[in-house]
Amino acid sequence: MNSPIQKRYDFVYLFDWTDSNPNGDPDSANAPRFDPETFQGLVTDVCLKRKIRDYIAIRQNGLPGFGIYIMAGQALEKSQEKPYVLLNLTKKTKERKPIEEARDWMCQNFFDVRTFGAVMSTTDFNCGQVRGPVQLGFARSIDRVFSTEHSITRQVQTTVKDFESKGGMGTFGQKHTVAYGLYRVHGFVNAHFAAQTGFGEQDLDLLWKALANMFDVDRSAARCGMAPRGLFVFEHASALGEFPAHLLFDRIKISKRESVEIPRSIGDYIIDVDSKDLPAGVRLLQPFGAAAGA
Repeated sequence: MNSPIQKRYDFVYLFDWTDSNPNGDPDSANAPRFDPETFQGLVTDVCLKRKIRDYIAIRQNGLPGFGIYIMAGQALEKSQEKPYVLLNLTKKTKERKPIEEARDWMCQNFFDVRTFGAVMSTTDFNCGQVRGPVQLGFARSIDRVFSTEHSITRQVQTTVKDFESKGGMGTFGQKHTVAYGLYRVHGFVNAHFAAQTGFGEQDLDLLWKALANMFDVDRSAARCGMAPRGLFVFEHASALGEFPAHLLFDRIKISKRESVEIPRSIGDYIIDVDSKDLPAGVRLLQPFGAAAGA
C-alpha cells in the first residue's frame, strides 16, 4: 500500500437534488429528513459514506487492498474471520498482539476500514477498533425544503390470493420527493489517524473521485436528480494543520440571487469562494466543480 498521507485536509462538499428523496427517514414513512425548526433538509453522514463505499466497490472491483467491510448482504464476522485464518491467529483471545495483527490486516485490505474506521471487537474474531481519518458531518440544505407526498398506484398483485381478494384491482402507495435542495457538508481528513490506518495518497484521490461520481452509480426512481456541484479542499502544509477548519469554511459563502424567491436550480445561487490571502501553509484545491453562478 502507498504511504500514509502527511497533511491535514478540510473540505466543503456541495450537491443538489431535483424531484428526489435525498435520504428517507424510516421512522417517518421514508419522508426526506429535515430540521424541524428551520425546515432545512438533512442527509446523514452514513448515507454519504454508503454511496462512497458502493462507488469504490464498483470502481476497484475486487482489487487487493480495496475490499469493503460494511456491505449489505453479508455478516461482518465473515470478514473478521479472514485475518485469523490467513495469519493463523487464535480467536476469542484477549492478548493484544493477535488483535493488533488482525486490526492491521483489516486496515490493509478494506478501504472503508482505513478510511472511516470501524468497531470490529464484537465477535469471537476480535479485530479491535479503528478510528478513521476521514469524517463527515450531516449535510444540510442551504434553504428550507418542502417535501411532497405523491400517491401512486400498483396495477398487479403479488399472489393469486391477493388478486382474488381484491378483485383484480390495483393498490395505492405513496412516495416522497423534494422539489429542489442545494446541500452542504463539511469533511475532515486527519493525518495522525491516517498514520494508524495506512490511509494514503491513492486512497485520498479515490475519495475525491467518489465524491465526484458516486451519484452516477446510485440512481434509482427516488434518486434520479442527484448531482455533485463542488468540492473545495483546504490543504494544510502539516499533519496538525495551520488554521482552524471552521474559519476556512467561512470562506465558502452561498446565497440566493436577489431575484429568486424559491430556488429550483444551482443557477439560482451565488457561490462565492474567497481564495485570496489564505493563511500561511494553507492552499485551496478544487478537484471538481466550479463556483457556479458566481
